[in-house]
Amino acid sequence: MERFKIKHILSPEGKALIGEKIIVKGWVRAFRSNRFIQVNDGSCLASIQAVVDFEKFPEEQLKNITTAASVSLIGTLIASIGAGQNVELQVEQIEILGLAHPDEVQQTILQPKKHSLEFLREQAHLRFRTQTFSAVFRIRHAVAYAIHHYFNENGFVYLHTPIITGSDAEGAGEMFRVSTLDAINPPLNDAGEVDYKEDFFGKAVNLTVSGQLEAELAALALGQVYTFGPTFRAENSNTSRHLAEFWMIEPEVAFNDLKDNMNLSEEFLKYICAYVLDKCSEDLEFLNQREVQEQSQKPQQERNELGLIDRLKFVIENPFKRLSYSEAIEVLLNCNHNKKKKFQYPIEWGVDLQSEHERYLVEKEFKCPVILYDYPAGIKAFYMRQNDDQKTVAAMDVLFPGIGEIVGGSQREERYDILLEKCKAFNIPEEDLWWYIETRKLGTVPHAGFGLGFERMIMFVTGMTNIRDVIPFPRTPLNAAF
Repeated sequence: MERFKIKHILSPEGKALIGEKIIVKGWVRAFRSNRFIQVNDGSCLASIQAVVDFEKFPEEQLKNITTAASVSLIGTLIASIGAGQNVELQVEQIEILGLAHPDEVQQTILQPKKHSLEFLREQAHLRFRTQTFSAVFRIRHAVAYAIHHYFNENGFVYLHTPIITGSDAEGAGEMFRVSTLDAINPPLNDAGEVDYKEDFFGKAVNLTVSGQLEAELAALALGQVYTFGPTFRAENSNTSRHLAEFWMIEPEVAFNDLKDNMNLSEEFLKYICAYVLDKCSEDLEFLNQREVQEQSQKPQQERNELGLIDRLKFVIENPFKRLSYSEAIEVLLNCNHNKKKKFQYPIEWGVDLQSEHERYLVEKEFKCPVILYDYPAGIKAFYMRQNDDQKTVAAMDVLFPGIGEIVGGSQREERYDILLEKCKAFNIPEEDLWWYIETRKLGTVPHAGFGLGFERMIMFVTGMTNIRDVIPFPRTPLNAAF
């Protein structure tokens, strides 16, 4: 006798099992009238209804079938005559695999009632069992698979870059230090400073903020590579958009210029959205309805103009509008929204755009995803290629509805002399990045790449508004639980 996943049983292929004796295992979502058990095994959003003839089972056993208990059921799959399901399981044998005491359940998020997302975060070890989070994390899996599939089909090499690094790719210094030295009595050098020569690696090292610099090295030999790994930023930002530990996807392509980079990012993002629409329809529809209910509680001006599924179609069906940062500044300065002083933050050339500005461009002005390029050099990283105007660099950001920036990238500075000058301007010691700079003397070529924050993408495709709710165990200031 074979065990079948509930997803398979409830699929069109599952009809072939009607009349068969099968095994179903899962967790009890509800047990009504000592007769109907709703069982879910995590394979899909829906539960299967199992019908129990209570006269055939001991009362003591039936008492143990409580919300959150795990069970193994043997029975015959039959066509259902009730509303809400096409098939149901006529139970013949019940085994309680794990008890769930009602008093304990009442203290957790497993009690059958609506809970706030804040409360769910406090019990992150259990929130996977809720419908919302089971849907979110099945979609997270699907997006991860889609990313690997896209790059594999397009000839990219998957590269594992180091988590422990001696370089700061962003030059911001917001990194977590890694050390085995005694925290209370570390060895000191003659100057009275911590002597990192005595440390495990013989130098000060940190958790990486990006795998980009190492990915560039590989792209200059393998042609096109991508990373997909954890990154860390010691930025003390306790907002709905920041994590201390998050995942990044970073493709790097030799011989690509900025235009090629924009083309790649557009095709890549459209592919992910199309994949999720195709493969995650049940979970998407559930999250779409959840968002509709949440939006109805907000003031009209704060609601999303497009629903979750419509936002995905918005990305897939519309060519991305491309304009320079300078052009975007002019658009924003001259728009009625700005003239009526509806923007919270001021607009001026040379300053990073805020999310409200980015969303206005996407949702109001152009009504399609937007790619901005050629940003002021002063607000971008040292490795971005300097343009001929000496004021801007060949950088690009992709802007999405509801979220603003989702991808940031650039053509990289491939010219040795200019890269050396930029390192000096950013106070980056040449000896720290000698290996990166040296590649510009050994067959340098134009090349480009970008970074996609994985959790930012999951926020977009699930409609979740807090980044803590799209990663299993969030790491934020003063929080490293679970």
